[in-house]
Amino acid sequence: MPAMMQDGLLAFLLGYVLGAIPFGLVLTRLAGKGDIRQVGSGNIGATNVLRTGSKGLAAATLLLDALKGAAAVWIAARLWPDGARYAAAGALIGHLYPVWLRFRGGKGVATFLGVLIPLLWPAAIIYAVLWIGLLLTVRISSVAGMVAAASAPAVAAFYGRSELVPMLTGFALLIIWKHKDNLARLRAGTEPRVGRASP
Repeated sequence: MPAMMQDGLLAFLLGYVLGAIPFGLVLTRLAGKGDIRQVGSGNIGATNVLRTGSKGLAAATLLLDALKGAAAVWIAARLWPDGARYAAAGALIGHLYPVWLRFRGGKGVATFLGVLIPLLWPAAIIYAVLWIGLLLTVRISSVAGMVAAASAPAVAAFYGRSELVPMLTGFALLIIWKHKDNLARLRAGTEPRVGRASP
């Protein structure tokens, strides 16, 4: 196997292992909240953790899901030439499809933010502003997450980072795909707002 391909595979695997850590599930179990997959939407992300009634656990889940993505990219960039992008892909895919949860993971919004921090920090800032701003105004988590994700490839193009655009576009499409049930509820007018119980 050529060295470049081997380095890319190792970086991807590093990202996958870190990305696949299900912090929402781990934290809620440690806190005695049971299996988060049996609560609300069944998702392991921060929005569903919030449905346990613990803002602290939800905030910790969001932070750790972002940090695992950032850590994967940061470590890979220092171990392998061009390792950052492979690790970013591994981290997001690991979060979305963790092997130890039978490939049923989260929706990737926080982890996508995390990988952007070391890859292209202006995109991370715009992503965070859009995400938080829409959460505070529209109060629909799925809308905030999808709009924030869609901003990343546009910001990369604006900053002349054309080599990142295809990958970030793929990430955004994956996140939108993971929100397909939310999109159906949005069309039906039944998507819950943050702070209200799910129908």
